[in-house]
This record gives sequence, structure tokens and C-alpha cells, in this order.
Amino acid sequence: MSPLTKNSLLFNKLQLINEEKLSYTNKNFIKTNNMVGSNMRDLTKRETITVGLMLFALFFGAGNMIFPPALGQAAGENVWIAMLGFIVTGVGLPLLGVIAVGLGGGNLQALAGRVHPLFATVFTFIVYLSIGPFMAIPRTGTVTYEMGVLPFLSESAKGSPLPLLVTTIVYFAITFWLALNPSKLVDRIGKVLTPALLIIIGIMFFKSLLQPMGEVGVATGDYQHTAFFKGFVEGYLTLDALAAMVFGIVVTAAVREKGITDPKKLTWSTIKAAVIAAIGLGLVYLALGYMGATSYSLGQSDNGGQILTGAVQHLFGPLGNLLLGGAVSLACLTTSVGLVTACSRFFSQHIPGVSYKTMAIILSVFSAAVANVGLTQLIAISVPVLMAIYPLAIVLMLVSFFHKSFKGYAAVYQGAIIATTVVSLLDGFAQAGIKIAALAPILEHLPLHKEGIGWLLPAIAGGLIGYLWGSLRPGRKDGQKVLEQKLGKV
Repeated sequence: MSPLTKNSLLFNKLQLINEEKLSYTNKNFIKTNNMVGSNMRDLTKRETITVGLMLFALFFGAGNMIFPPALGQAAGENVWIAMLGFIVTGVGLPLLGVIAVGLGGGNLQALAGRVHPLFATVFTFIVYLSIGPFMAIPRTGTVTYEMGVLPFLSESAKGSPLPLLVTTIVYFAITFWLALNPSKLVDRIGKVLTPALLIIIGIMFFKSLLQPMGEVGVATGDYQHTAFFKGFVEGYLTLDALAAMVFGIVVTAAVREKGITDPKKLTWSTIKAAVIAAIGLGLVYLALGYMGATSYSLGQSDNGGQILTGAVQHLFGPLGNLLLGGAVSLACLTTSVGLVTACSRFFSQHIPGVSYKTMAIILSVFSAAVANVGLTQLIAISVPVLMAIYPLAIVLMLVSFFHKSFKGYAAVYQGAIIATTVVSLLDGFAQAGIKIAALAPILEHLPLHKEGIGWLLPAIAGGLIGYLWGSLRPGRKDGQKVLEQKLGKV
């Protein structure tokens, strides 16, 4: 081959390479422009409302239907003062929880990483297990059976374990199907299940307005003198602040799927959706609280489930149980789908070799098995554990809002969390019937301990001590940066 031919071939080859490079550059330019265009857009009003309704449905479970009526009947004439306290914690804390997760990195582990990488791992797993397969998910199936199926069974069938088994199998099969494709979670829950749930509750409320069940009763117990604070405590015991730590990532993912990738716009879109969910929760709580307050003439009941059952029977006759069962079943199902989705996503990312689908199957089957233990046993087991870890979530969430004010010192988080852990663990042991005699007198003298928030002042003191320690050692990095470095993000 002549030198001229070789040079000609070489020239052609170089020309092809340059054309490929130019083509590649043009493709990247177009791709970058598309990404910039996606970053520039905001969620439409319709999209924001859809995501907000999805978040509302995830939060609003059967427990949320039961607590407000019970509060309304017990608070009587002080119902609105008590309900205000309930809304502050039952609505306000979940709202702040979703925002805190969004600002703290988009997931619970990133937020908890501000304390310490080890705490982030342990606490995150405990939270997901607690509100996931060990407690909350199975409880949604059991409550569905108790209020949506059991009232329609014959007396002989009520004593058999078979109806509960069949109900949980069908219930968690539906849960798995809805959670199988998380990309369609917003459409399935936000556009179908949530409006149906709100319509059912709306029918119950307006019927009670048109045909009042009776006069508002007399306040009882702590609602006589400390109605607001009593409602305040009852509100945070709904455990929605804990759920907010998990649902935050579901909402963030839903917003991303709408094409929002810019961090600031992603956070702002999440906040707007959370506000919509909070407004929905507040309105529903007020409606159910009113129904409970006006049900006094029907006789006092032991729990909110009995109050609602009596109320709908009075308002709708035989149709009442069917209406209530439908509302409770939808409330439980939406919460179950959200929890299975969030937990499957989390565990599949942290357990090698396990896909999202496989984890969703495992969680659904395991939850169905645990649900057959029965509602009473599940509550007895879960309450002490939740009493121990719930204050930690509240403190972590609240401290995170002051992150920039104290320069992100990990010592602030650590001081507040350590102090809270000591008190909350002792409260959890006491709730389980285990009391440490040497520490009991100290706890009883803690301010606000009798009201159920004895951890509050120790948490504040621990945070202040941590701030002083962090100020003396300004070179120390905060826990979240340490976590990011270990994960290879920095």
C-alpha cells in the first residue's frame, strides 16, 4: 500500500472519529438542555394536589380515625380547645417531619447521620422495622378485619381464626399488587383511593350535621382543666411524626418522577404537598372530633372505634357498619401500601441481592402472618417500643430545623439524642411493666414527666451542652458529612 493511500485512509479515519465526537457532544448538549428544562419547571397545581392527597392517604390510617372521636367524646364542651392541641402535634409534627427529611437529605438515614453514622444505621433500621413488618403494617390488616369484616360475621364465625386468616391473605395480596409498581403509587392512591376515603368521611360528617346525635357532653378527666395539653399529648401519640420520617422519601421520589430534579424546587414541591396533606388531616380530625363530641347521648364507649360504630349505626342504620367498614378499610390499605413501598425500597437498597419485588413479597407475607396474632396482642407489644423511639424522632426532627443556627455541630444532636434516649427508654420499660426502682423517683420529679413528655427538658439541656462542646472544638465535622464521606458521596 502506497504512503498516499495510507495517509488517505488515516485522514478518513480521523474524520470519522471527529464526526463521532461531534455527534456525541451534540447529544450531550441536547440531553443537558432537557435536564435544565426539567429543573426549571415546577409541579402544576394538579400534580401538587395529587401528591398531597397521596401523602394524606399514607398518613391517615385507622388509628387516625379512632383517636379524634374518642377525644371529642371525652373533651365534651372543651372539644375545640383539646382538638387544637391535637392538631398541633397530630398534624403539625408530621408536616414538620416531611419537611425535615426533605431538608436533611431526602431520607431518614441522611437526617440521622447528623448525629453519627452508627446512629444513622441503627436508628433507621429500628424505625423501618417498627413501623413496618413488626408492628404498623400487620396492624393495618388486623384493624381492617376488626372494623371492616368482624361486624358482618355470625356469632359462630367470630370465634373462628379462619376469617382473620382469609382477610389478611386477601388484604396483603392487594397491598402487594398496589405496591408492586411504585411509579404508579401517586396515580392509584392520589387519584382513586384518597378521594373515595374523603367522600365516605364527608358523608358521615354532613349527615351528623343535618341530624345531630345529641348535645355536646361534659368534659371528663384531664380535659376538664388541661384540655389543650391533653389533646397535645394525644396528638403526638398517633405516631405520624415517626411515619413522616419514612414517607418523606416516598413523596420525594413521587416528585422526582414528575420531572423535578433541582434540589431547591424538589424541596419546595415536597413542602407544598405536605401542606396540602396537613390541611386535609386537620379538616378530617375536626369532623371526626365533632362526631365524637355529639355522640355523648349514645352512651360512653371505651375507644374511638366503638364511638364511630355507634354513631354510624345511629345515623345510617344497618348501612352504617358498611360505610364505616369501607372508610376504615381504605384508610388502612393506603397506609399499608405506603409502608410496604417505603420499607421495600429501603431494605432492597441495603440488603445485597434482594430486589424491590422480592422484598415486597417478603414484607406482605410476613405482615399477613404477624397480623394473625390479633389486634390486642399487637398493640400490647408495640406501645412500649414506640414510646421508647418516638421521642427520639421528635427531637431529631426539631433539632434539624436549627441546624444552621448552631453551625451543624454533631455534638448538639448527640447531646439532645443521648438525654432523650435515657428518659424515653425508661418510659418504654415502664410501659412494658419493667421499672427500675433506683431511677423511678428521679423520673417522677422530672418536669412534664406526668404529662408524657419528661424527655423535653433533658433534650434541651443536652443540646445546649452539646453546643458549648461544639463551640470549644469548632474544627469537628458534623455527623452527616462524616456519613457522606463513608458512603463515598464526598
